[in-house]
Amino acid sequence: MASRCSSLLRAATRPHFVTGCSKNPISSRWLATAAAATPKSAPPPPPPGKASKDPTISKLVDDISGLTLLQAADLVTLLKSRLNIQEIAMPTSAAPAAAAAPSDEPVAEKPKEKTIFNVLLESFDAGAKPKIIREVKALVPNLTLIDAKKFVESLPKTLKENLSKEDAEKLKKTFTDLGAVVKLD
Repeated sequence: MASRCSSLLRAATRPHFVTGCSKNPISSRWLATAAAATPKSAPPPPPPGKASKDPTISKLVDDISGLTLLQAADLVTLLKSRLNIQEIAMPTSAAPAAAAAPSDEPVAEKPKEKTIFNVLLESFDAGAKPKIIREVKALVPNLTLIDAKKFVESLPKTLKENLSKEDAEKLKKTFTDLGAVVKLD
């Protein structure tokens, strides 16, 4: 193994190796990288697509593909103004079928109906304070009477979170009957 390495080193240091011999594999790599480094004059043409049977369309495609980027942009703006095409924002994550479907009038999207509510106690009548404190104490487990009083006095506070619509409506009705102002959030 050592004899092979030393023979390669000797061959690499010889003067004719550096100048290059056509049979030398390393010099052919140099030539290949030098050829790859030279800039090409024009990019290769794109692969031909479906050819149109109509010669005027083929001529238009050839003419448009020969335009520069600025000329193509001018063409687009001129066509938009001549054909009265308005700018619209394209949705980024829309399905292709939805984008291709023609529509004369915009579809009004319905807002999603909330199914989970938070019940917020905003205020109450001064005379109803004891009743509301008792109801809060019964509603929140492990809450003492003193803690319930502090809870009611530091309004607005969230009574319950993540309730269904029916439960939230029942709780709101209970507190509004007692004289409190409750908001569903």
